[in-house]
Amino acid sequence: MALARIDLIIIFLYMIGIMVLGTYYARYVQSSEDFYVSGKMLPWWAIGMSLVATDISALDFIAASGQGYKWGVVVANFDWIGCLPPMILGAFLIVPFYWRAGVYTIPEYLGLRYNRWVQLIQGLLWGGFLACILGALYWATGLMLVEFMPIRDDFAGGALKNSLNFLLGFYHAAEGSNWQIMSWLILIAVVVGIYCYAGGLSAVVVTDVAQLVIMYIGGTAIIVLGMIKVGGMSGLTSKIYALGPEFHNHFKLFLPADSPSPYPWQGILFGLAFVLAPAYWLGNQAIVQRNLGAKSEWDTKGGMLWGAFLHALIPIMVAFPGLIALALYPGEKSGDVAFPRLIHKLLPPGLTGLVFAVLLAALMSTAASNLNSAATIWMKDVYQKFVIPLVGWTRGKFKPEKKELKPSDRHYLAVGRSLTAMFVVFGIFFAPIVTRYSGLYIAIQSFLTFIQGPNLALILFGIIWSRATGWGGLAGLLTGLASSVLMFYFKGYIFTREEPFLFIAWWSFVISSVTIVIVSLATKPEPREKLLGLVWKYADKDKELQAALQERVEE
Repeated sequence: MALARIDLIIIFLYMIGIMVLGTYYARYVQSSEDFYVSGKMLPWWAIGMSLVATDISALDFIAASGQGYKWGVVVANFDWIGCLPPMILGAFLIVPFYWRAGVYTIPEYLGLRYNRWVQLIQGLLWGGFLACILGALYWATGLMLVEFMPIRDDFAGGALKNSLNFLLGFYHAAEGSNWQIMSWLILIAVVVGIYCYAGGLSAVVVTDVAQLVIMYIGGTAIIVLGMIKVGGMSGLTSKIYALGPEFHNHFKLFLPADSPSPYPWQGILFGLAFVLAPAYWLGNQAIVQRNLGAKSEWDTKGGMLWGAFLHALIPIMVAFPGLIALALYPGEKSGDVAFPRLIHKLLPPGLTGLVFAVLLAALMSTAASNLNSAATIWMKDVYQKFVIPLVGWTRGKFKPEKKELKPSDRHYLAVGRSLTAMFVVFGIFFAPIVTRYSGLYIAIQSFLTFIQGPNLALILFGIIWSRATGWGGLAGLLTGLASSVLMFYFKGYIFTREEPFLFIAWWSFVISSVTIVIVSLATKPEPREKLLGLVWKYADKDKELQAALQERVEE
């Protein structure tokens, strides 16, 4: 479906505006702290809006609407139960500990609480995931743009098509419109990369704020027009109930235990509410990083609460379009066409461009957050913590007088920007792999299921239980990872459901928790000095302690 000229103008102005807005904040980046955590000057309102914009991608609009089309409002639980309780819990009980510790990343906090091996493994896992997911997000963006804005084969005399097909040939993907997808994803990757490279976290947050406003305007427009078309709430329910008894659960938030859907009530309760949701909101670096840049503890708490309030409206925007599409266009083979179908059928020129900008904004905000967080983790938890000491040790073997290696703050700023540029390129070259392996994107998403259970266990026991030890944390992390991977690969023998990801998350959390307790009780307790400010029991707030924590972080 080609867009009208007014729609193209709106999208062009949006992309230029976002890039200019993001790069403007380069003038405020003078140190590594400015780049990675905005100089710890972010206000609560910007944090809250950025949290929501980062969480919602275009895949959420399309996939959640598709699941709403197929299963009903039960998918809204992923934004109500899956967001509101953990955000409120995190505001008062978890996130303030990260902020008080003065850390840049969650693996860095876990390294302080447990040991450096926990930090390294977590850093490699999260750093690798965030870098790889960039490629999938870029490809999804290109795929969406080609659907609405195809590029002619003879563009630039055919040189663009030929050169990109030559590149795609190395992936055995030089077919169909893949070269057009590559064209658009390179453009989007460069736009996002420019403002992330220039402005760091500040650029990510301020563009998130602007993009969230666009999401709300466009999302509200499609809901209002759709509800008018179906005849209001009564018309929506009557049309869906008339489709047959298999659709009578479409307006139930909790489905029975024997439901054929992937969302029975016990999975929603134990897998989502108790594990996946808290782990995502309290342990995902791409989400939490803006809290670490708050200018005060009050701002980090206020940001989480403000984000929770804003998030209460998101389920309506991402799940209800699926119900509206079901009422208007029943019988679709795939629910994923629900949101694009509404854009095509309901919206007039001009408004179509605005809603398309919503999808683009959602993808760009998520990609920018992943890009910035990947650079932060690789710099802080791998490069600074392990590469620099290794280089210093190696130099000391041959030149003892030069064993001490202490790079300047400007060096770490340059490394962060270099990593940002490197991950932009990596994401571009990784993106075509999605076409080579049809299940790769699903595998990347399943990776979150592998690590969320152990990650949550580490965070909760680390903060709540002062008796948890470094060896206990390391053992819990490794056994949790191993159990989740084994459960995933043998799911056909263990579970009765085709997609048991909610149950894998729950049981990996349980296994990791039990291991942490057993090994911790069997090993020597951590000294009180190590735990100061990192656990509830020693949650002091005096200036002397904060100075000591900051010194510990900078070691």
